[in-house]
Amino acid sequence: MRILASTAALALASCATVPNEPPSLDQLARDYLAVQLAIGEKDPGYVDAYYGPEELATKAASEDARMSLPMLQARVVALDATLSAIPVDPGTLEAERVRYLRAMLASAKTRLRMLRGETIPFQDEAEGLFGVRPEMIELASLDPVLARIEEFVPGDEADGPLSERINAWRDRFVIPEDRMRAVIDRAVEECRARTVPHIPLPESESFSLSLVTDKPWGGFNYYQGDYHSVIEINTDVPARIDRAVDVGCHEAYPGHHVYSTLIERERVNALGQVEYTLLPLYSPRAIVSEGSAEYAVKLAFPGNTQMEFERDVLAPLAGIDASAIADYYALREATQELGPAYYTIAAAYLDGTADREATIADLMRYQLSSRGRAEQSLEFLDTYRSYVINYDLGSAIVGAFVERGDADMATRWERFIGILSTPTLPEDLR
Repeated sequence: MRILASTAALALASCATVPNEPPSLDQLARDYLAVQLAIGEKDPGYVDAYYGPEELATKAASEDARMSLPMLQARVVALDATLSAIPVDPGTLEAERVRYLRAMLASAKTRLRMLRGETIPFQDEAEGLFGVRPEMIELASLDPVLARIEEFVPGDEADGPLSERINAWRDRFVIPEDRMRAVIDRAVEECRARTVPHIPLPESESFSLSLVTDKPWGGFNYYQGDYHSVIEINTDVPARIDRAVDVGCHEAYPGHHVYSTLIERERVNALGQVEYTLLPLYSPRAIVSEGSAEYAVKLAFPGNTQMEFERDVLAPLAGIDASAIADYYALREATQELGPAYYTIAAAYLDGTADREATIADLMRYQLSSRGRAEQSLEFLDTYRSYVINYDLGSAIVGAFVERGDADMATRWERFIGILSTPTLPEDLR
């Protein structure tokens, strides 16, 4: 009995010291998942992907779903404070994990402020969520660009506004609805064929793809874990010939599907870093995820190879006359100069200084959108707000990093793989 009592006393003494010991990073990573999943119960769509411990998702859907927003904010702040006090050596995996977790929690704080009804100006919102502050331009500064674009489709007001003339000309390259699936499947096949020689993938990696309607986005990748993605392509707005390759690279190879596959293999499975089983929609990872997916087509189809593939393979498959495809691409390149206008237009709409009709008019003038495409853009803004910065701005940031020093293609692929397979944050690329 005396021996048993002594053993029990030692056990109690040992337990008494536990609260004074710093929690393990693995436990803090689970705490991070738990609070992010709990936020997702209040904010549908907040969790972009999750394939981590099932018990955490179950608890979030039951117990944590009853937590108030102030309680969730307090949990985030407390967890961030705990992480900030963890002693780690610079340059170690532990320091890398702490840095990543704190960056994700900083975004969570901003998103919770928004969920609690706080009005945050567009630029501050974007910076708080994604770690990058977009620059605004004066829309009138793009009028000379519009004048150059008008040379492609000359006319006057009797012929309709520039956006109508541009879209009528471009619509000669619309993929017929009954050939859409075959064209997209062939495009994705080519995207994969151009990716796997550079990025070896698990033998079991796979995806399923479907065409959908009535969505605020053009395409979506729902990563499931086990190297599998569910990809949906929205066909609400007619798709032109270049969209097939763009969406194939963006959503699949070497875009979102490859990004999530590499993170699962290199971080979750190889290192046991469970925090990467969750991808928050609103976080600095979005700049890297969307930016790399947008840049992916330039990597897989360098130079004129996308145009040549569409001319020689996709256009015949779609039944499209591609004799003017070089002009189509020249126009596409010219209109890309209008990209920065989108942030100014989005900021005015979301900050309440421009109403719906004024915003549609600006999108039609300075993005050369058809009314249908402008309305779809507005639906995206209503749903995802400042998330719009992640595409063009993310692509510019990723592209500048990958191509720096006039790198050759082998080096570009190597840098791109490094971005996809490590916990890269926007500040690492700038």
